[in-house]
Formats: sequence, C-alpha cells, structure tokens
Amino acid sequence: MKVLFLLLLFCHVSSSVKHSLKYFLTASSGVSNFPEFVGAAVVDEHLVAYCDINRTTVEPKQEWMKTLLENDPQELEWCRVQCFHIQPNLFKTRLYSLKQRFNQSEDVHVFQKMSGCEWDDETGEAHGFNQYGYDGEDFLSLDLKTLTWIAPKPQAVTTKLSWDADKDRLKYNEIDLTELCPERLKKYLAYGKSSLQRTELPSVSLLQKTPSSPVSCHASGFYPDRATLIWRKDGEELHEDVELGEILPNHDGTFQTSADLNVSSVPPEDWRRYDCVFHLSGVKDDVVTKLDKAEIRTNWEKLSDEIVLIFAAVVVLLLVFIAAAAVGFIVYKKKKVQRPPSPPDSSSELSEKLNPET
Repeated sequence: MKVLFLLLLFCHVSSSVKHSLKYFLTASSGVSNFPEFVGAAVVDEHLVAYCDINRTTVEPKQEWMKTLLENDPQELEWCRVQCFHIQPNLFKTRLYSLKQRFNQSEDVHVFQKMSGCEWDDETGEAHGFNQYGYDGEDFLSLDLKTLTWIAPKPQAVTTKLSWDADKDRLKYNEIDLTELCPERLKKYLAYGKSSLQRTELPSVSLLQKTPSSPVSCHASGFYPDRATLIWRKDGEELHEDVELGEILPNHDGTFQTSADLNVSSVPPEDWRRYDCVFHLSGVKDDVVTKLDKAEIRTNWEKLSDEIVLIFAAVVVLLLVFIAAAAVGFIVYKKKKVQRPPSPPDSSSELSEKLNPET
C-alpha cells in the first residue's frame, strides 16, 4: 500500500463495528510553498486535527476536537510536543539520511509515516499499524505479531536491522499501538459521539440512462460509510450481471454508492422479482427498493419531451415566417396597384404621348 498523505485516500472498511485512528506525518524537501513537516490526525476517516512546522498551534478540525483540547490540557500538550518538537526533528534527520543512502540530489523528496489503530466496539479487539513510505513507495512496516520490521526495498534493510535490534523501541511501539492508541481513540469517540457515531439512512433511487442501459440503484446521504448495497432476485443475492460501485464522499460529510443491474435479458414480467437492498452497519432494518419501471428515473423521457418542445417551437417560428412573408407580399402588391404611372423616360416619348397623331 502506498502512503499518500496529501490525497488522504483511505481503504474502505466494511466491518460494522470497527473504528480507526490514524496519524499521517510527512517530511519533505524541495517542495515550494509547502511546509517541511506536516501532521494530521484522522478518526473514522474524518480529519480532526492538523499541524505544520510553519504554525505555532495545533488546529482542531472538528468542534468536538476543539472542546477536547480545551478540556484536556495534557492532550493538547502531547499534540504540541509531537507536532513541533519530537517528530519534526526525527523526520528531518531521517529524510537527510535517506537522500544520502539513495545517493540523491536536492530535488523533491518526501518521507511519510502512517500509524494508528483500529478498535472493535463490540468485541473490544484492537490492532495497530505503523508503516513508512519514501518518495511514494513503501519503505518499512512493522509486523506486530513478530515484532519485526519488514523491508520491501534493499535500501531499507540497514534501517530494519537497526530497528529490529532496538528491543526497547519495539516494545514501546507495541504498547503505543495496541494499548495507548485504542484508549485515545475511545476518548475521541466519546467526545465526537454525536457526529462520529450517528447513523443516517440514504435516499435510494433507480436510474437508467437509456432503455438499453443497466438500471442503477443509487443510495446517497448515508452515514457512516460502513454499508453494503446489493441486488437480489427472489431474495437471493445476485453476483452475475451486477456491477458494484465504490463508496464515495458527499460534500456534506455523508456518503453515496451505487449498484448496476444488467436488465437486457430480464423479461418485463420478471422485473418484480428483483430488488435492491441497502444495509447500514448498526441499523437493524434494511432499505429495500423493488425493481419497478414506474419508479425508474430516466434521461430519455426528459430528452424526448425537450425534442418535442424544440420541434414545436421550430414549427411555430416557421409558420410565423411564412405568414409574415405572405403579408409582406400582399402589401407589396397593393402598393404596386395604387402607385401612379411612371413619368416618361425621355422628351421624345413625352412628345409622342402629347401628339398621338403625328
């Protein structure tokens, strides 16, 4: 897995009872208009705190996190020490060492760490993770079962051997990731319960672009993102002719997802045998939507209506144009009839008209 802090892309966890706390630390060199050290804390995929070396304070990104730091001076001090003293110095030293080891120049380089834990609020089970990346590639990761470091690149072996030999460091990592981190996560969840542990069911719609397109079951506005959306036939989950979409964030902090069903081979009389089922973790009742043509929102009906309106407008304009042309022609003819005779073109012609017998 590649650690990309700047994008803040995380793996979707489908378990119904797991919460997570993740720390993202990034040191960089050669990046213009970007701090040399940045830190962020993320709870259940929500950014809750941020700091960088160019600032003097830790910034809470949620109201409940602001309240927590105000009520807990020890937590605030811990964040300050980590953000502005311990981690920046460590990361700066490691980044310099890695550039020497890779024999690199002073171009753009990035050293990153992602650590944290997951906690199951039903079983109480917790596990932690700690991994490092360099220039967008995996560099080191900790195996908590064996308490050894995994080095996917030859340049990381030296660090692995050094850190494996440091038993005190390994023991601290074990305690921090399996005990201290879950306790901090529980505290965060207690303060942010009203927002982090709320449940919101989505609105579900059936969509179809054209008569030959798959029918998309679209669920939007749900929270949290631990949810499933499936198609069933006669109560049995379908896997063939079904394409499941990703769970994506909405601008308001909720989520959306979709599941497409290929109906090209489904006889009209069998449509009612199909339904779309949305399940949200922590909620007993599912949202079930029957496959019904009358409920499908389409694009082509709206498009056909627009075409009819456009055609009608063109016809009306054409008739107006024809009528205007006809009226203009009639007026022209009338003016021509009422117009007096033209004067003679020359004196000789005038003489002939005045003396017709000559």
